[in-house]
Amino acid sequence: MAENNQKKDPKSDKPGKKGPPPMPMRGLAISFLAVAVFLVVLQLLSGSSNTSNEMEYSDFVKAVKGGRITKVDIAHDGAGNHYVSGESKDVNAGTTQFRTEIILTEKLMDLFEENGVQVKVKRPKTMLVSILANIVPFILIFGIIYFIFIRQMKNAGKGAMSFGKSKAKLMTQDKNKITFKDVAGVNEAKEELNEVVEFLKDPKQFQKLGGKMPKGVLLSGSPGTGKTLLAKAVAGEADVPFFTISGSDFVEMFVGIGASRVRDMFEQGKKNAPCIIFIDEIDAVGRSRFSGIGGGHDEREQTLNALLVEMDGFDTQEGIIIVAATNRPDVLDPALLRPGRFDRQVEVDLPTLEGREEILKIHSRNVRLSDQVDLRKSARGTPGFSGADLANLVNEAALLASRRQADFVEQQDMEEARDKVMWGRERRSHVLDPEEKKLTAYHEAGHAVAMYHTPECEPIHKVTIIPRGRALGATMQLPEKDRYTQSQKRIEADLVSFMGGRAAEELIFGDVTTGAHNDIERSTAIARAMVCEYGMSKVLGPQNLGNRNQPVFLGQGINGSHEHSEETAQKIDQEVQRILTDAYTRCMKILTDNKDQLVALSELLIEREVLDFSEVDSIMKTGKLPETSEAEEEAPAKEEETAAEPEARSEEAPDASESDSKSDKA
Repeated sequence: MAENNQKKDPKSDKPGKKGPPPMPMRGLAISFLAVAVFLVVLQLLSGSSNTSNEMEYSDFVKAVKGGRITKVDIAHDGAGNHYVSGESKDVNAGTTQFRTEIILTEKLMDLFEENGVQVKVKRPKTMLVSILANIVPFILIFGIIYFIFIRQMKNAGKGAMSFGKSKAKLMTQDKNKITFKDVAGVNEAKEELNEVVEFLKDPKQFQKLGGKMPKGVLLSGSPGTGKTLLAKAVAGEADVPFFTISGSDFVEMFVGIGASRVRDMFEQGKKNAPCIIFIDEIDAVGRSRFSGIGGGHDEREQTLNALLVEMDGFDTQEGIIIVAATNRPDVLDPALLRPGRFDRQVEVDLPTLEGREEILKIHSRNVRLSDQVDLRKSARGTPGFSGADLANLVNEAALLASRRQADFVEQQDMEEARDKVMWGRERRSHVLDPEEKKLTAYHEAGHAVAMYHTPECEPIHKVTIIPRGRALGATMQLPEKDRYTQSQKRIEADLVSFMGGRAAEELIFGDVTTGAHNDIERSTAIARAMVCEYGMSKVLGPQNLGNRNQPVFLGQGINGSHEHSEETAQKIDQEVQRILTDAYTRCMKILTDNKDQLVALSELLIEREVLDFSEVDSIMKTGKLPETSEAEEEAPAKEEETAAEPEARSEEAPDASESDSKSDKA
């Protein structure tokens, strides 16, 4: 293991990857030939341009004597040869450039002096300067040709010729700071993966009894439960190379690319063994090969076949552990799930009550929480929340506290964030008219009264008629603990509570509205599940009659998982109707017997819009709010009376807005 780590380049994201293939000799020869042709043409052009400006010495002397030359430049090349250049003026031809070779003598200098020619002598060039002046342009030209042509030819191996290269990336210890300490709520999954990490760190401890390293670990569970986070923790804990790739990276538009990338990925793994390869969302490439409706997908099947062979085939080498994650284990191919490929299938469940509390503690480590915040209460109020949902809840609470410019996150921020995540943000701008507000208040009060007088229901947490999301109101419950099984009595109690809103509308107003649409939809689904799936019907008995609304996958279940006769279907409909009717009748009796409580709770909801459990409990028992709430309401009223004493003599009462502004100023 140490030797492998020494050979690995920590700065390279893809160790073991070969450099670009050597450039073919044919291409190299063509490049040099093109450069040679270009240089010859350039030399010819420069020579022809110099020749066109050459002037014979006799013509030069005549031009000097004729006064057509007024200024010359004399230079020599360091080998004893002198040249003179300048401009010659002619009446017919105009001004032309000239250059001629001369023999520098005193007679020629006297000739220049007699005809008033201005002479400028240039410093002679050294041999090195001459060489550089001739070579540097060619070097620049060759460099341009190199970067334009030769680099493109070298990069050709990284383009069309490297589609089959794996896109797996190496996660180093510097990039990944997550460990098992940062993961909570999935203790069993942590134990399974921690055993894999320990095996990689000290394989002799497990191999002394004949144990073998597992080939693969499949993490499955609902979205947001922390499958990818667990993989990151494994990368942070394991002292071995950790490659990560997505299932969608295998499939491209070219046929055979996926299988080639699978082979290349395992080649990299073999060079860095022992190592871990993490494939996220493996269902993108590992779906069942059953064709069903619409035929198969040859490219994906080729990729899957290559993956199956590399994981457990003739040329299989130990030392590579595959960790994969998916939230659709039901669609994976059975050959992929058998022992020898994925030896372990770890179910990452939704966190329990204790797990949710631990997750909230982890996500709130960098959040300034008030001492009054009860994370246990927040965990109780979030049944069914995943780790991602809880992280979002803490973040929303911090944003709410920042919005009101508070120094700490209070319990009210956690409650509001929970309600916002579950039901949506309060729509204060959605103003209800008095009639709709009264109807909504009685609807929610009906739910609350039905829940309160049905012992099997979960305790009431809050009742509100403030619109949230698509709902005009809500009656929220706070479970005392997580429940993994539901009894028939508890399910029937839930049906009674669902019917509370519609029953209250009919009892008070003598009419029903569309406000109970969601309640009826959920009640019908639960009642049908009781009859068809849970066997809670005495008429049909304990048998699974299937769900006709089951989704069809790859041609499976097109006729339903179970077939039954039309007579049985009629019995199912009759039983569903009976269960719903019994729940509605029971709910109506509860509301009729407690009509006074229903009216009192509704009137108070219209006034205050939000009631918590203590207030609902006090109204149910005494018909009024608890004394603490009344004292809190009376205290501001006495303060307003005291502030208004100087104006109390007048007949008109002071305006409420004026009283508020005075108290604010005070």
